[in-house]
Amino acid sequence: MLTESALLSWLQECGALLQGHFLLTSGLHSDRYVEKFRLLERPHLVSEVCAEILRRFAGEPIDVVLGPAVGGIVLAFETARQLGCRYLFAEVEKGKRVLRRGFALMPEERVLLVEDVVTTGGSLKETLALAQQSGAHIVGVAVLIDRGETPLQLPVRTEVLARLPLLAFPPEDCPLCRQGVPLQRRGSKR
Repeated sequence: MLTESALLSWLQECGALLQGHFLLTSGLHSDRYVEKFRLLERPHLVSEVCAEILRRFAGEPIDVVLGPAVGGIVLAFETARQLGCRYLFAEVEKGKRVLRRGFALMPEERVLLVEDVVTTGGSLKETLALAQQSGAHIVGVAVLIDRGETPLQLPVRTEVLARLPLLAFPPEDCPLCRQGVPLQRRGSKR
């Protein structure tokens, strides 16, 4: 069993917990950032994380594992590999989350969504809506790190491996901007 404290220790040891002034995918600013790829570049750790996801959903029939691009791809692939099922990823095209590359969800397929790091849950909610529109049955959602100030709330079963609440500010209210701290743009762009 992978504990929250063990996962947070791995993130620290991998150099994934950064301090500074960061632009998040949501458009918010933060003084800390989780560079999840420092963990995701280590297959043995990804394997352990995905085994924990499957442990939490043990006994649930799953046909497809779906993740939002980019970090969700790694988790979706490894979770599906361990489970022996298909994996898909949802990309952004013209500002909308879509399945491309011939990917499709069939009505009634049992889908597990996986995501790496959430702050507001925007990408995850878009991916969830996409899966629901297909008529698929959503088994649940697994999240590596919930870094939101308030816990993620979705209308389906949600398993969060670790909570790491970090402060996030709208740009107009950002104290780091007022102090003139240079803004770093990391991660996904929409």
